[in-house]
Amino acid sequence: MRSVLFAGVSVFLLAFPAVAQKEPVTAVIGSQFDAFRNNDAETAFTYASPNIRRIFGSPERFGAMVRQGYPMVWRPAEVRYLDLREVAGSLWQRVMITDHAGVVHLLDYQMVNLKSGWKINAVHLLKGQGDSV
Repeated sequence: MRSVLFAGVSVFLLAFPAVAQKEPVTAVIGSQFDAFRNNDAETAFTYASPNIRRIFGSPERFGAMVRQGYPMVWRPAEVRYLDLREVAGSLWQRVMITDHAGVVHLLDYQMVNLKSGWKINAVHLLKGQGDSV
């Protein structure tokens, strides 16, 4: 009985850091969605990590990449935040986006916690119901 209780408490404590960060993480992602909905690439760019900002160099180039490569992120019809998990020391937030055609897309957002707060460091598009195999 003790070992079962210990195992349960251990799993909870290991998962707690990710669980405790879910609200601030989803707030950052949601704020970036709001900026995209308002055609405000400059504000959306502020939620990107320094690495992403270096890669794209300007809010205009970043916005163009999102519009072309991630149209479901630029104009989501519905957004649902799924699990936040730690993988190899990084926090990943799974997001389910339904686009305006009704197609569901799953994305993983890698988050980094900087002095200035949480930032989006990467977005991976996973296979969704509308994606071809």
